[in-house]
Amino acid sequence: MEIKSTKINTANAELTATISMDEINANIDKIAKQLSKTANVQGFRKGKVPIAIVKKQYGKKLVEDAESEALRELLAKGLKELEIANESLLGEPNITKFDKSDDKIEVAIKVAIRPTIDLSDVSSSVPDFTKPESSDADVDARIKTLAESQAPLVDIKRNRKMRLGDTAIIDFEGFIDGVAFDGGKAEGHALELGSNQFIPGFEDQLVGVKRDEEVTINVTFPENYGGDLAGKDAEFKVNVVGIKVKEEVEINDELAAKILPGEENATLEKLKEQVKTQLENEALSKLYNEDLKPKLLETLVNSLHFDLPESIVEQEIDMALNKKASTMSEDEINELRENQDKVNELRETFREEAVKSVKATFIIDTIALEKNIKIQEQEIMQTIYFEAMQMGQDPQKAYEHYKDAGYLPAIQMSMLEDRVLSTLLNEKLA
Repeated sequence: MEIKSTKINTANAELTATISMDEINANIDKIAKQLSKTANVQGFRKGKVPIAIVKKQYGKKLVEDAESEALRELLAKGLKELEIANESLLGEPNITKFDKSDDKIEVAIKVAIRPTIDLSDVSSSVPDFTKPESSDADVDARIKTLAESQAPLVDIKRNRKMRLGDTAIIDFEGFIDGVAFDGGKAEGHALELGSNQFIPGFEDQLVGVKRDEEVTINVTFPENYGGDLAGKDAEFKVNVVGIKVKEEVEINDELAAKILPGEENATLEKLKEQVKTQLENEALSKLYNEDLKPKLLETLVNSLHFDLPESIVEQEIDMALNKKASTMSEDEINELRENQDKVNELRETFREEAVKSVKATFIIDTIALEKNIKIQEQEIMQTIYFEAMQMGQDPQKAYEHYKDAGYLPAIQMSMLEDRVLSTLLNEKLA
């Protein structure tokens, strides 16, 4: 076998070879001899099947296996020549040429190699920033909000007009075209005005209404409202049977003890310290997610230079092309089918973003390996469960859906990216 091994760059290599039919025939003989010991052929005892009979019965399969063995030998020898370890390979080798003639097979195989990335100067890519600090006014405002959440609702002393922030106790019934609809009736329902719990416009029309008054409220159900009510005009007959407001709560050590039930000797001062820390962590998280992480990833992609495996980039372009095709009309798809040049032209429009995406993935993966940052499957499950519960979905069904659809690797990569970038920023902050 004549082999030529070429390292195109640090991430791509090509192996070319001429395999003689003598080598293929030798492989056929070897495989047929092995198969004759185990093959079940009618009229012959197991292990006593003549090789000629085996070749006749398994002819096509023997040729395929013999060619596959020759390709494996080519790959092993070529990689050894180039000193490329199997664990450095990415994906399956791509056979770009396989031309058979009577006496030989001309073969070309391209392989993708995991890039080597120099991370020695990564820290310089992390932007300078200052950890956010919360003012005393911010802390007092948050504690006031916490105090209000602890405050009990009490009836108003005098019958005044309702305003935003009041809680209306209402009996109501809804009608569409004069007909009551299912689920549109309740008694003694507590509704905080301004909470946006009800259909847009409902709460606003209760502002200015007094206790024991009956009003008619006209609203339109949103277009994205579930069921048959979406987009329909409705009329509600509403009777205000009570008005409640939150009782004034004194901000002191007693309140701190309620808000910090697990804290020994809870005081207002300790509550302020914890609230200040919480506010600053929230502000830091917002700064990370909305500004610093996107900026850091872009800087890493632009500043780190290394060769990319061509096959991985092409796969990324194919995915982008397929996604685009799913939004195209049948006429547009047919036009592309009839014109390969247009397909190639469209593919090229995705190349720049594909290169950036592939670069980002390798950078994050390499940093994660160096810093031993991992995302366990249990963490992925917990993330999906939490988001599903927030949206009122069945967590187990949501997880199974993502798993069956093959989305878990993408979710894991997204979580890994977030953790790697957070780690780099935290190191800068330390």
